Amino acid sequence: MGKEQQPPTYGGQALVEGVMFASKDHTVTAIRRKDDSIDYYHLPKEKNNTRMKLKKIPFVRGIVALIESAGIGSRHLTFSSDRYDVMPGEEQQQEPEETSKLTMVLGVAAVGVLSFLFGKFVFTLVPVFLAEMLQFIAPGKPAQILLESLFKLILLLTYISLISMTPLIKRVFQYHGAEHKVINAYENNLPLTVDNVQAQSRLHFRCGSSFILFTVIVGMFIYFLVPTDPLWLRIVNRILLIPVVLGISFEVLQLTNAMRNVPVLKYLGYPGLWLQLLTTKEPDNKQVEVAIASFEKLLEIEEYGIKVLEAPAKTDTNSTIETIPVN
Repeated sequence: MGKEQQPPTYGGQALVEGVMFASKDHTVTAIRRKDDSIDYYHLPKEKNNTRMKLKKIPFVRGIVALIESAGIGSRHLTFSSDRYDVMPGEEQQQEPEETSKLTMVLGVAAVGVLSFLFGKFVFTLVPVFLAEMLQFIAPGKPAQILLESLFKLILLLTYISLISMTPLIKRVFQYHGAEHKVINAYENNLPLTVDNVQAQSRLHFRCGSSFILFTVIVGMFIYFLVPTDPLWLRIVNRILLIPVVLGISFEVLQLTNAMRNVPVLKYLGYPGLWLQLLTTKEPDNKQVEVAIASFEKLLEIEEYGIKVLEAPAKTDTNSTIETIPVN
């Protein structure tokens, strides 16, 4: 008997007044416009043989997936940010006439990747200096690594807590919750109605928030394997180990997701779920409607092809669709 085919895995990202969902070949965003209509943005994934081969290599695939996600996510975020508070039709007046589409795409992708790397450098190196300043309290390698990891965790939690207080980010976190609820409803084989989706948990084992926390935990264990003195060597080690920490953390994320239904082992993913209590908020029904519309449009494209983009979404007769080809 042949091996049972695994169901497709879908990912997502919360945006400004919208949600993006991604499959193996396509990404689709739905946003709520100023006039209460739903607008769509479709971005097919570029086929690249080298990248596809790299994504099959453990510990390397995580780095490739992160770079790809940062580039694609930045373009969807730009779409949502530019349109959510603009009346349909007015956005045409804001687009530069002579801008090269290729230049725009590469520029946005580069900004996304560089922003991610800059943030990772900050959250990696600042705790190093803070721990070094307290050598007189916590001398020795074990104490320094534990203190450094503690500062990294405090910095992460403080940053998330502060930005969640702003109205815009709070709504993004609500859409983040809506994204998880839709995925949970789909994976539980429930019809994607607002009531069914709202009844689901806003937490998910495969969330990027869990991945961020795992980088703190995984990094702590890896740092025990390299020297902490002198300071310059410690800094160099931290920078060079960033890809290693990211790659291993991605594998840990995949493992905890695979074990989420296994007794005892499911608790390995709980720290990531606890962090999601900060990065997700309970969405309202209108936000859930947007998330459902985005996911259903993605499923339609997966089943029938991009020809479905010629018709408006079933959930909103005022919808408009923008399709951006990559090739």
